[in-house]
Amino acid sequence: MAENCVVILAGGKGTRMKTEHPKVLCQVLFKPMLSWVLDACATAGLPAERTCVVTGYQKEAVEALVVSKDPRYQTVFQEQRLGTGHAVMMAESFLAQNAGGNVLILYGDAPFIDPQTIRSSLAVHQQNQNAVTVVTAELKDPAYYGRIVREGDRLQEIVEYKDATEAQRQIHEVNSGIYWFRISALQKALAGLNNQNTQNEYYLTDTIRILRESGEKTEAYRTENSRVILGANSRTDLLALNETAKQQIISQHLENGVEFVSLDGVLIGPDVVIGPDTCILPGTILRGKTVIGAGCTIGPDSLLEDTIVGDSTILNSVQAYQSVIHDHVKIGPFCHIRPNSEIKSGVKIGDFVEVKNSVIDESTAVAHLTYVGDSDVGKRVNFGCGVVTVNYDGLHKHRTQIGDDCFIGCNTNLVAPVTLGNGVYTAAGSTITDDVPDGALAIARSRQEIKEGYAYQKLGDKIRRNKK
Repeated sequence: MAENCVVILAGGKGTRMKTEHPKVLCQVLFKPMLSWVLDACATAGLPAERTCVVTGYQKEAVEALVVSKDPRYQTVFQEQRLGTGHAVMMAESFLAQNAGGNVLILYGDAPFIDPQTIRSSLAVHQQNQNAVTVVTAELKDPAYYGRIVREGDRLQEIVEYKDATEAQRQIHEVNSGIYWFRISALQKALAGLNNQNTQNEYYLTDTIRILRESGEKTEAYRTENSRVILGANSRTDLLALNETAKQQIISQHLENGVEFVSLDGVLIGPDVVIGPDTCILPGTILRGKTVIGAGCTIGPDSLLEDTIVGDSTILNSVQAYQSVIHDHVKIGPFCHIRPNSEIKSGVKIGDFVEVKNSVIDESTAVAHLTYVGDSDVGKRVNFGCGVVTVNYDGLHKHRTQIGDDCFIGCNTNLVAPVTLGNGVYTAAGSTITDDVPDGALAIARSRQEIKEGYAYQKLGDKIRRNKK
C-alpha cells in the first residue's frame, strides 16, 4: 500500500461535548478516539509518513498526540472550519506529494474503523478502478445519517437526512464518512466545490455528484462492520461508544479463553493482551499496553496500566503502573506498585505495601506495611512489618541495595544510600545508616532502660482505679 495515503479530519471543537479539549482527544476506554483511528490505519498498512491529520481547534494538543505516536505523521491546520470539503482542501500540498495514488479520508472521532474494512474497501476501489468508493453500512435504525442512493450497483448520490424525501428516508444504507478517492479525481472535484448551501460550507459529499456528472465511476462499498459509522457528538454518544467498545473487547477475550466471573466494574482497554485461563474479577481496570500471562487471577478491585504480568500470578486489590511482574507472584490486598518496578518470580507482597522504582528479586517476601522505594532487593529476603527504605534527603533520591538471604527486622529504617550484603540481619526497630557486610547483624537503637516503680509514681491513682 506504499502508493496510498490517508487524510484524517480532526479539527472539530465538539461544542456539545462541553469540554475544553478537542473532540478527537476524548477517550474511549482510556484511549483518545484519534489514536484508535491512527492505529487502525497503521495496522492496515498505511505508513505514518503518508498520513496527514487536519487539525483545527486546539491544534497544539492534537499535534502533540500525533507526534508522540510517530514524528513522521504530517499535520495541516484548518484555521476556519468551513466544512469537510474545505478541511480536505487544507491537505492540498499533501495530496500533491502523493499524486498518482489513492487517498483514504475519514474522521478522527469515529474510533471503530478497522483494518479489515480499510483493506477490503481499497481492494474494491482498485479492482473496479473507481474515482471514489464510499464505505457504507446497513442500519436497522438509520436515524439522521446521510442516505446512500444507488442506481443499480453504482452510487448515485449521498442525501443528507434533512434534504431527503420521505422515500429516501426509508433507505437503511447510510454514509459512514469513510472514502477512498483516486487522488487525481479528488483534486478535480475539490476544484469544483462551492459553498452555495444553507450552511455556507464546502461539503465533501458534493464531490460524489461532481465526479458522477463528469463521467467518473462512483461506488458504495457496504461493510459488514456497522460499528465503523459510530461517532460522538455528545457525552451521551461517548458513553455509548464506551459501552460498545467494552462489549466488543470482552467478547474477544472470552473467545481467547479469558474468564470473567462478573463484568461489574470491569473495563479493559483496546490494547490490553490477556492470556488464556486468566480470571478477571469484578472491579478490575486494565488499560494502556498492559499484558497479562496465562493462569492469573486479577482482582477484585485492581488497576493495571502499562504493566506486564507473567503467568500464574495473583493480584488482589493492586494498583500497578509501568512495571513488570513475573511468574508465580502474589501481591495484595491494597498494594501500590509504582512506575519502573520489577517484581521477580515467586515474590510475595502482602497488604499495605508500596513499591516504587525498585527491583525485588526471586522468592522475597514483603509481608505488610512496608515502603520499598529506589531499591535493589536480592533473593529470598524477608521484610518484617513496618520496614521503610528512606530514599529522599530533601534534595535528592538515593538507592538502597539489599543482598540475598537477608532478614530485615520489623520497623527497620534503611537510610539511603546504604548497602546490605548477603545474609544480613537487622534488629527490629533499627535505623541503619551505614553499610552492613555479609553475614552481619546490625543493631541501631537505644539500649532499653527499666525504671522500677515509675508508672505507679506517675499514674498511680489511674492504675489503682482501673484495677478496681
